[in-house]
Amino acid sequence: MNRIRNKGFTLIELMVTVAIVSILASIAYPSYMSSVLKGKRAQAKTALTELLQQQERFMTQKNCYLAFTTDTAGAATATAAPACGFTAGTTVPFKTFSGDNLTSAAYLLMADACPQSSTSTTPVMSTQDCIRVIAKPTGNDPAVGSIRMTSTGTKDCTAPGSNTDALAMSSSKLCWP
Repeated sequence: MNRIRNKGFTLIELMVTVAIVSILASIAYPSYMSSVLKGKRAQAKTALTELLQQQERFMTQKNCYLAFTTDTAGAATATAAPACGFTAGTTVPFKTFSGDNLTSAAYLLMADACPQSSTSTTPVMSTQDCIRVIAKPTGNDPAVGSIRMTSTGTKDCTAPGSNTDALAMSSSKLCWP
């Protein structure tokens, strides 16, 4: 009598393979997510640099910087700047998001007058002296909140979930390495 042997994998072999793949995936996924967050932060820093360049061009034309806010939908509106010829609610002539389009933007951009010092929350400098551009995350970044840069060269970021100057992390390698 001739017995035909079935070819294939046993259940044990299959379970060992699944276990090995699961272990490798559990190790690789956090590294992947960390790389994605670093990429989004780099994209935000590029967007801030471009916005600051646009602000500098605006400064040469109007002799002041333009402060503006951006809501969660991505609509940017200028704050009152009579010296610049802008009233509150005017459409902002700058790109106000990071990335290629607003729907996939990881950060929304805004600008305000520079604070007097790093511990002060009240912007006392006028927009004719200094502007601070801010990239606020649209999603969740567990390590970094808003990334900020001023026209005087100061760079910092806030702790996650906070936009106050008191929680600025100027020495963090996560914001500006």
